[in-house]
Amino acid sequence: MTKRYLITASILGIWGIIMGILLTQIFAGNLSTGNQGKYITALTFQMLHVVSLLAITFMNRFVSRSYLNIIYYFFTAGILLFSGSLYLTSTEELTNIIIGFMKYLTPLGGLSFIAGWVVLLFTGVTYKHKKRAIHNS
Repeated sequence: MTKRYLITASILGIWGIIMGILLTQIFAGNLSTGNQGKYITALTFQMLHVVSLLAITFMNRFVSRSYLNIIYYFFTAGILLFSGSLYLTSTEELTNIIIGFMKYLTPLGGLSFIAGWVVLLFTGVTYKHKKRAIHNS
């Protein structure tokens, strides 16, 4: 589980950095204001949720792994659907790649993010701290 989470967060983080570089080096000044805003929103949400994936990676000793897996899948799907669709739709004017159904994936990605946060909230509400025994050596 930890390995999968770290690999996923790393790949999505690398992708986010590449998308940021593309924005500043290639797309700068070439995107309309509205499309640049969509692109920045996609990048912001992606990197925020990459950091969130890293955070849940190290929670596995304290909370239910099944909850963490659900959060992992919701956040990963949210990044791919929300950010991915916004990247594609915001760069249509430059790439001439028009994928009409992409605009329908953005809200699904947003719902996936919300669902992940709701599961995290539920995880926190139902959390029961376990005291560890102190061993004197």
